[in-house]
Amino acid sequence: MHLLLTLASILVIVVLLVVFKKSADFSGIVGFVVISAVVILFFNTSLEVVARSAIAGFIKSFSVSLIVATSLLQMALMEKSGALKRIIIFIKTIASDNKAVQIMLINIGFGTLMVSVGATPVSLLPPILLAMGYSTYVAIALPAIGYDSLCTYALLGAPIVVFVDMANSFLKNAGILSAGAEITLSQVGGIFAHFLPLTSIMIGISMLWITGKWKGVKKGLLPCLVTGAVVGFISYFTSKVDNLVVLTGVFCGVGVIIAMLCYLKITGKKIIDKSKLTQDELDYEKKYPLLKALSPWILLIGIILILNVPQDIFNQLYRVMLFPIKGLSADGIPINTRFLWNAYTWILVSTLLSIFILRPDKSQLKDTFTTWGKRAPRPVFAAAIFFAIGEVMNMSGFNMASKTFQTDSMIKVLADASADLFHSAYGAIAAFIGLFGGFITGSEASTIAMFAKYAMTTATNLGLGQKSIIIITAGLAFGGGLASIISPAKLQNAAASIDKIGEENKVIRTAFAFSMIFTIVTSAFIMILLNII
Repeated sequence: MHLLLTLASILVIVVLLVVFKKSADFSGIVGFVVISAVVILFFNTSLEVVARSAIAGFIKSFSVSLIVATSLLQMALMEKSGALKRIIIFIKTIASDNKAVQIMLINIGFGTLMVSVGATPVSLLPPILLAMGYSTYVAIALPAIGYDSLCTYALLGAPIVVFVDMANSFLKNAGILSAGAEITLSQVGGIFAHFLPLTSIMIGISMLWITGKWKGVKKGLLPCLVTGAVVGFISYFTSKVDNLVVLTGVFCGVGVIIAMLCYLKITGKKIIDKSKLTQDELDYEKKYPLLKALSPWILLIGIILILNVPQDIFNQLYRVMLFPIKGLSADGIPINTRFLWNAYTWILVSTLLSIFILRPDKSQLKDTFTTWGKRAPRPVFAAAIFFAIGEVMNMSGFNMASKTFQTDSMIKVLADASADLFHSAYGAIAAFIGLFGGFITGSEASTIAMFAKYAMTTATNLGLGQKSIIIITAGLAFGGGLASIISPAKLQNAAASIDKIGEENKVIRTAFAFSMIFTIVTSAFIMILLNII
């Protein structure tokens, strides 16, 4: 009975997204109401527990939702001040003689770098690709695929930080981890690093196939393999040091860009070709310095490096200055905000500082905040609501008086059923659960918030050890990242950025096939890791 109710509650969200084509925020609201009603009526959960869990979920989402809010403000400022236009003009001139290198450089290199510092490739890249001569279909598809392998390091590592916090909380409560011990960013980063070269190469091959079928794959295979090798090499070393883990996406993005530029140089191709620019674009290029246009991102990356590379500063901000909110969550566990370390604070700071460099006039500033006010609320709320849903599911059945679960939570019910059904093969389906979570939430971090505890509980029920639990949950998280390729919200965002709403439906058929292939390979890789690590 409880299992059917749990599955039906989640199915409501899927039906709203797939059948009725409703937005992620609307589907999230309805899903939250349904799940809250079910846990109150059938899981012996009080309204107070639901309310506390929902508020705790919203606060725990800050590492994602507030980054979405501040990054959208930064992008609005860059757009209205003309900085974004200058950056687009520059990108149009790069690697025009080698399409394969151009695809790797822009979609994996630049796309990963952008999403790592809080920008949105599915909004920014489609107009650029269209202006460079790519078809509408390709301009929508590639930006949604390019950064998928490094989605864990989006928003300056927000998903992996959420992952580590949830892993520590679960493993301590389960008695697997002693009170004084903790899972570190580097431990989790080391597990994720195993996946990155493989998924990066798969994603590269899929982009080459989309643009040129097998002929395109044959021509671009070497740049694709180089890209995978660079991502693997960089992520291996960043995973060794806690304070560099959250910068993996930044370093990998820059690394791929440098590698592709070197490849062009070695093969004798032009790096910069301005012949495709119009006279207006050439004139704009002359009057607007590129460094000025890039200043918000340069400031942000500089600040993040200063706060994370020196070990002492990182330890102080990440491990000491937690700024916990106490007495709010139903189980009484403090919620660590780390607001002086989290990226949203510094995205806002870099945006405010860049105003003095970009020098927007009053009308541009007004347009910035007007645009931000229109764009930000819904994606910010969508990011937060799924954290709230995940927290309510996690705490369903909890009694505040006894501080124990009166009935199994929704997550425990799902985990027990999964353990009974799949046994030792559960690792092979974890990535598909993540793909499903990423599809309905549109975010890897939200997938982790909703389903990570479920994956950990199932793995624990199967008698697996700490490292195996992390591997299986990492596979789930990767599935959530790979879902970017089929996320209705992301594909629609890409189509909207070039005024081609509806064209995303043509992309999703091909995207679905690739997502299945990626997830099958990832699932097989999880099983291999479980047997060799």
